[in-house]
Amino acid sequence: MSREGLVAAAAAVAHRVAGAPMVAIHATPTLETVVAVVGCLQAGVPFVPIAPDSGPLEREHILRDSAAAVVLNDDDGVPVDVTARAEPLSVQPADDAIACVMYTSGTTGLPKGVVLSRGALNRDLDALADAWGWTPDDVLVHGLPLFHVHGLVLGVLGPLRVGSRLVHTGRPDPDLYAAAGGTLFFGVPTVWSRVAANPTAARALSNGRLLVSGSAALSASTADVLRALTGHVPVERYGMTETLITIAARYDEEPVVGTVGRPLPGVASRVVDDDGTGIGELQVRTPWAFDGYLNRQDATAAMWTDDGWLRTGDAATIDADWRHRIVGRMSLDLIKSGGYRIGAGEVEEALLTHAAVREAAVIGVPDDDLGQRIVAFVVGDQSDDADLVAHVADVLSVHKRPREIRWLDALPRNAMGKVTKNALH
Repeated sequence: MSREGLVAAAAAVAHRVAGAPMVAIHATPTLETVVAVVGCLQAGVPFVPIAPDSGPLEREHILRDSAAAVVLNDDDGVPVDVTARAEPLSVQPADDAIACVMYTSGTTGLPKGVVLSRGALNRDLDALADAWGWTPDDVLVHGLPLFHVHGLVLGVLGPLRVGSRLVHTGRPDPDLYAAAGGTLFFGVPTVWSRVAANPTAARALSNGRLLVSGSAALSASTADVLRALTGHVPVERYGMTETLITIAARYDEEPVVGTVGRPLPGVASRVVDDDGTGIGELQVRTPWAFDGYLNRQDATAAMWTDDGWLRTGDAATIDADWRHRIVGRMSLDLIKSGGYRIGAGEVEEALLTHAAVREAAVIGVPDDDLGQRIVAFVVGDQSDDADLVAHVADVLSVHKRPREIRWLDALPRNAMGKVTKNALH
């Protein structure tokens, strides 16, 4: 679809939803979703993307909590006709007007609605365009879901903001990526590991300009294979729904695998390290922070420190060059074992350097003696457990070795490819 066609098709949606307080969008990976999103933005009506695989409890909660008056692109709602055309409305919403409410899950309770302004989206996308050298000459390719920040804000609104073309592959399939003829490719580590396992598809990406990875840490082994096959190592970035992307590696610097780069211009960061280990909670100040959780003043207030920093809940370290390394979630991935603070991510990286290991996830489980003991869930060619434990002790430190290895056929993951550690037991 041309830009002109998209504007006119979205205008037809805008006329239908104009004046609505909130509109929900059944966010399938289709052109209908894109037209619906742009239509809501044209009309100045906040939208709520709903994952197409949402269960009835989650869907009902989102619709009730957001008070959405209309559901677009849904069998039981209002259909979106991508062939319809209309003249755009003469609406000019303010910079601080709500663009969207994106629901995000926490460690407890039902998902919370993150309120994001139009200005926040614009400022973040402009900063990323600079970091990644993103221009109208680029062709962005990805197959990420259209109900998260990565796939929807960066992956759809980004090219519209920049003026570049977008090829959405429907799903993040290596062969589809290879056939798209892109210059800029978005993926999560699961996508990149699948690309690395498909040498023919990977080599086709050598004509691209930049690969971008996010949502979880990229393994060094995947990065090495991609470098050999494509000539590129994905640059990594960090963010959360509440802050959008705040930290990113640049296109014009050599990637340092395992780090997510430095703060974008205008963003400040700090690690609150209570015991001098160098690992602590990452906190940020950003010009594009969210406006709060919908209907949750208590949860909103809890996100901020007394001196005005936003708590990310992520454990991180910052090196001498101010590059950030995300260790994991403070609640799940910062393990306190035998008096030591150990990042689950570093143990996972050590496991992945063993020839028998394809995937690994590490958690801490309660232990009467150690406080928490390190348990590793491993996918691969089943090897001797003691050999894996010794391998980690050699690569890291003895106190960081797993006390238990559990072999799985696959790690549980969510729609963005992140391991759902709460499901590990």
